[in-house]
Amino acid sequence: MAGDIGWLNSLPPDRAEQELLTCCASRQWAQKVAAARPYPDAEEAIAAAVAAVCELSWPDVEEALSAHPRIGDRAKAELSEREAAWSRGEQSGAASADAAVRTELAAGNRAYEDRFGHVFLIRATGRSAEEMLAELRKRLANSELDERIKVQSELADITRLRVRKLLGDR
Repeated sequence: MAGDIGWLNSLPPDRAEQELLTCCASRQWAQKVAAARPYPDAEEAIAAAVAAVCELSWPDVEEALSAHPRIGDRAKAELSEREAAWSRGEQSGAASADAAVRTELAAGNRAYEDRFGHVFLIRATGRSAEEMLAELRKRLANSELDERIKVQSELADITRLRVRKLLGDR
């Protein structure tokens, strides 16, 4: 179970939003989750965070995507230290891949971005580079609508993990 929720409940709204933005970079999402406080416990906060991701409009999802590096790339310089550390940890499976797989991931990322217009998003935690590459190849065949649904689902999974980490950091 995640950690104590009291500290998040007690923050002023703008500060709570800043903390939450490290979990999901959609301002609409952070505002909604912060405004729904207080939460009785961490699990309720996590459930609210996931539900809020599932309710985002596509432009808000795209805003969240802007904070995610390509699979196999370094975290973006403008991310907070917390976000960068989380990203490195989440993508450790890609970082340890052999050169051939990293090259294929880079080519797949470009093909995906050319097809869908945004970064390939996948919950990388617990997945090897080979698993992520196989999923990337599979998802290249998705329709735009199916891929948007999949991206939002992956964003919800990533957000769940990150909110759990955020609450567990306290």
